[in-house]
Amino acid sequence: MTIKIFRYSILVGILTLALCSILFFGLEYYRITVETLSVLQEQTNYVVRGVELEGKAYLEKLNTGRRITWIDPDGYVLFDSDGKFHSNQLNRIEVMSAAQQGYGNASRKSESEGVDCQYYARRLPDKSIIRLSTPIIARKKAFETVFPVAWVFLLVFTVSAGLSLKAARRILRPVNQIDLDHPERAEVYPELSPLVSRLQEQRQTIQEQIEELHTRQRELTALTDNMTEGFLLLDKLGNVLSANASARLLIPDIALVDTFAEHADPVTVNVAQMALNGERGEALFVQNHRTWQLVGSPVRGRSKIAGAVLIWMDVTEREQRERLRQEFSANVSHELKTPLTSISGFAELMATGSVPSEKVVEFSTDILRETRRLIELVQNIIKLSKLDENSDMFEWESLNLHELAEEVLDSLRNTAEKADVAMNLEGEDVTIRGVWALLNEMLYNLCDNAIKYNHAGGSVNVRTGMTDGAPFLQVSDTGIGIPEEEQDRVFERFYRVDKSHSKKIGGTGLGLSIVKHGAQFHNAKLILESWQGVGTTVRLVFQKET
Repeated sequence: MTIKIFRYSILVGILTLALCSILFFGLEYYRITVETLSVLQEQTNYVVRGVELEGKAYLEKLNTGRRITWIDPDGYVLFDSDGKFHSNQLNRIEVMSAAQQGYGNASRKSESEGVDCQYYARRLPDKSIIRLSTPIIARKKAFETVFPVAWVFLLVFTVSAGLSLKAARRILRPVNQIDLDHPERAEVYPELSPLVSRLQEQRQTIQEQIEELHTRQRELTALTDNMTEGFLLLDKLGNVLSANASARLLIPDIALVDTFAEHADPVTVNVAQMALNGERGEALFVQNHRTWQLVGSPVRGRSKIAGAVLIWMDVTEREQRERLRQEFSANVSHELKTPLTSISGFAELMATGSVPSEKVVEFSTDILRETRRLIELVQNIIKLSKLDENSDMFEWESLNLHELAEEVLDSLRNTAEKADVAMNLEGEDVTIRGVWALLNEMLYNLCDNAIKYNHAGGSVNVRTGMTDGAPFLQVSDTGIGIPEEEQDRVFERFYRVDKSHSKKIGGTGLGLSIVKHGAQFHNAKLILESWQGVGTTVRLVFQKET
């Protein structure tokens, strides 16, 4: 600090001396320039008077120490005291000025002498011009005048440097004696009182910031402890720096400032070691009937590995969904294989000519039936895929549920008559925003199932209306019903309650799955009520209109 104050003091002194020198030099230069021009002007006036009286003879005998040039009105030199006659001079600044207003002056480099000169010209009554010039010596004289003063400046600089160093030490002595733990006790001169007050304020601020950091740390601890994911922070040596409650449940014997490798399982230790080596590590394992995904990431500080973070995520539901997808793929393969096998067998028999002519129509009918079943299955799978993707290919519009139900019942009228099942439509007109094709498919599947799984002489009742301000659509039947233990699974893909009965009546096993996904697509609530041997009621409650 002393050196800085000394340097700044010296710098201020140097700048001050430099500015004073420049100012003094400038003033002296200006003074000499003005004096020179004044002398030139006075001498020119004398020469003009002599030329007016005696003419060129006066110029030939005159010796002023200045260069004298006599120029005619056309710019040609009539006389030059240096004997250097030049070309036309009318383009010279001082000559042009004198020709126009009677006098002129200029400072420029002489073409004949090659040095900077100062010129003064004056017009005579006969319009000729007398011009005197002299080399510019103001700069040299100014330096000669300032140079002796430089020694005074150097002496002042030396003395001021010594005084600055001494003053800097005296200024900083009280500062160095301040007790930073108790700055208010320091005995300083008045100028340092604001500094002491500021130190006290800063100490108080730092203390408050430390307390705030402790609070933030407690908040972070509370946050991580309430995370369902396990969180573990290790240093570069593998010691535990932080662990939340979930991590302590997974590794019960873990403790802070402890090498967790002594308590963790080999899979976790391997992932942690990969992270400490600068690589991302992952592992999947089952513990306490839950599936966990462990992710380990390195913590870098200044291009070095400073530690590692381990996070355990509960992926049980994700794995269950993956299992369902696998089951779905297996079911699709099975459902596609059955009709394809039948079609292939019938076609092979017909191709080899093993089918009697009277059986060809029967075999062709079987092939057509299986083909239609296959097409229906593929179409339903495509519909489910679009619903899973929440496809934006569907066109939304205002729909009247009562009119939609009437159309669906009309399309199933013949099917119901063959099954000896009566169909009824009740309720009122209600309008919703929806996708006509999807709602038509949903209602068709519900009514078709209500007919297929009904008794001869039974009935299917469709009702539309409002409940608590929300539109609803309800399908009830008097069929065989669904056992209570099966009701949670009937909306799964390819799931059938009565597989033997389902095989007789056909179907793909995807109808209720399409209903479920269609309800989710329309943000509708799906309610199932069923009693075995009594019947089933399915209700779709749509969102309230705003």
